[in-house]
Parts: sequence; structure tokens; C-alpha cells
Amino acid sequence: MSFRSSDATIDEIVASCNGDLRGAVRALLLVNEHLEAELAQLYAAAAHSGLTERRNSVLH
Repeated sequence: MSFRSSDATIDEIVASCNGDLRGAVRALLLVNEHLEAELAQLYAAAAHSGLTERRNSVLH
């Protein structure tokens, strides 16, 4: 997200779900789940390549 206000961002998300608050929360949960899976893959790739060693710490 950019530097827009949180309220404007929330309004945009809810509007994209036709005003359905449960749908907006569901969509945000799905996006969060996807981002968490991507992050886990990045950490796994970093661990595999040795980037998580203390001296080469790129991820913390």
C-alpha cells in the first residue's frame, strides 16, 4: 500500500467487494495467507542458499 490514509484504503477494499464487509475480510485473509506462503518460500530459499547465517544475515 502507498501513503494513502488507512480509511481510504479500507473504503476501497470494501467497495471492491460491493460493500460486503465479510467478503472484504475474507479477501484480506486470503491475501495474507498467500503472502505468508510466499514469505515462507523466501525464508526456505534463503536458508538453502546460506543467507540466514549470522555473518551474511539478509533476513532477520
